[in-house]
Amino acid sequence: MSRIMVDLRSRKPIFEQIVDSVRDLVVRGLLKPDEHLPSVRVLAAELAINPNTIQKAYGELERQGVIYSLAGRGNFVASDISSVKDAHRAELMNALKKSALEAAEYGIAEDEMINGIKDVLREHKGGNIK
Repeated sequence: MSRIMVDLRSRKPIFEQIVDSVRDLVVRGLLKPDEHLPSVRVLAAELAINPNTIQKAYGELERQGVIYSLAGRGNFVASDISSVKDAHRAELMNALKKSALEAAEYGIAEDEMINGIKDVLREHKGGNIK
């Protein structure tokens, strides 16, 4: 069973959900470099969606450098995903900056924001934050 997930009720196009799901699995290390991905037909059957949608997602992932394909062998996670991780980190930092600016506009103090972030990290990591 694949770890790639889609929400058929989401407004986000299915191929984008697949791209995001695979990229997330790669960045989190749940899909390892050079790991073989499910074939287009197998994944389409698992997710009960059109194979063309999977092919479109795989094409976009290859364009982004997340995966590579070998003729007759299938699709694999890219060997060097450092640029993918860097891009994802930049996206997260931009989202954090946007949230911090919005919080400041609503009058939330800097120390309250920092403590809020620390609380979230403590919950997530079990208290291993300074």
